[in-house]
Amino acid sequence: MPPSHLAAAAAHSPASSRGRRPRYHGAMISASCCRAAAIATLLAAAAATAFLTFSLPSSPSVSTTKYTEELSIASSTPPPHPTLATVSPPPAPAKPATSTARPRKREPSYWRMAPEEALRNAKKEIMAAEPVVADPDLYAPLFKNVSQFKRSYQLMERILKVYIYQDGRRPIFHTPPLSGIYASEGWFMKLLKESRRFVVADAAKAHLFYLPYSSQHLRLSLYVPDSHNLRPLAVYLRDFVKGLAAKYPFWNRTRGADHFLVACHDWGPYTTTAHRDLSKNSIKALCNADSSEGIFTPGKDVSLPETTIRTPKRPLRYVGGLPVSRRRILAFFAGNVHGRVRPVLLQHWGKGQDDDMRVYALLPGRVSRTMNYIQHMKNSKFCLCPMGYEVNSPRIVEALYYECVPVIIADNFVLPFSDVLDWSAFSVVVAEKDIPELKRILQGISLRRYVAMHDCVKRLQRHFLWHDRPLRYDLFHMILHSIWLSRVNHVELQD
Repeated sequence: MPPSHLAAAAAHSPASSRGRRPRYHGAMISASCCRAAAIATLLAAAAATAFLTFSLPSSPSVSTTKYTEELSIASSTPPPHPTLATVSPPPAPAKPATSTARPRKREPSYWRMAPEEALRNAKKEIMAAEPVVADPDLYAPLFKNVSQFKRSYQLMERILKVYIYQDGRRPIFHTPPLSGIYASEGWFMKLLKESRRFVVADAAKAHLFYLPYSSQHLRLSLYVPDSHNLRPLAVYLRDFVKGLAAKYPFWNRTRGADHFLVACHDWGPYTTTAHRDLSKNSIKALCNADSSEGIFTPGKDVSLPETTIRTPKRPLRYVGGLPVSRRRILAFFAGNVHGRVRPVLLQHWGKGQDDDMRVYALLPGRVSRTMNYIQHMKNSKFCLCPMGYEVNSPRIVEALYYECVPVIIADNFVLPFSDVLDWSAFSVVVAEKDIPELKRILQGISLRRYVAMHDCVKRLQRHFLWHDRPLRYDLFHMILHSIWLSRVNHVELQD
């Protein structure tokens, strides 16, 4: 019980008389708790500061002063600046970069370079080409080195400028033949003349100089039938080159090493023999790429595909073939019997000796009424491509057009684009002495291997097609690329 004087005072107080609690008792307790919490917070901050000051080791990358300042800031009112965010935790010590990504290489300014300097830089870039991971436009098994091919092609598109001489009288010059078996030289001439990307009017900017002559028109204009004398053709071309050397300074700078010609007639190589520098220094793109005669130089000269164009307005009219499952004939050939190889081929496999080996001279009428020449190629697994008078044959490209694996029988023949293409992936090369074993060689190729070769033929086809408006990686660009690559490869690098 409370003392009597307190009990009396309480009895006379207003609160007691109304039976109510004191009005501010809870508020006083709450304020006391807040003050206690604030004091505890300050004490904790001070203790933490003291602990960090005396306990943490010193480090060049992490400063205890920084931690102390941040703790002080966290325990006080944040600054009123509207753009500052709440202070974040201290950052981790800096770590060395572990990314394997290579910094982007700065491209040289080729347009500022002299032509010779640009070629040297291009050669270095091609030699250092990075591996191609995947490219839907290029099938790697077709190429010897797809990475270098792609890089050199890209540089060709970016750098190459060609100057076309306007000298020379028609039809020998500037008149492209667009049909027949020698149409390759004409289609190349036509498409290069129409090119805005590669042709330049200022010869000082050119990396290559084109001699726009047609070996076919040269033969038709100057050759005396049955004379067997090709000297007038060679003399005519020699005099033309001498005229260029006297009129312009470009030939004499390199003795013709940066000049090129494109000739598909069998006599194309022989038209260059009267001019030493033309024959030895210039780049010759030739269908008759025979390495045994001392005119065609592998590595410098370019083996030009011989294409038969029957309808110039529709050069791709008959392109395409049958699938492997519908090709019932093992091997097929039909053509004129001349040269050293074809008589031997007919002797061993002609005259219907073997139903698997359909080898004819001219296709007999009774046979062609059932299945014509093109249908035979589209129904055959292998198409025989023996040399005629010369090592080249249009049947190689015909086989690719009709998706038939070509069988090449021509010793000393440098295959088209052999500087970049791996012909073992899509063709069979048989030595002339092995003609008697031809069927055994072809039957020895497994079905799996043949299917892979047939697939490669189909993928390769795009690189051997002419288009009225050139497409990337088509035959026009493949020829120009081989000429460009020959020039780049023969530029000497400076120390």
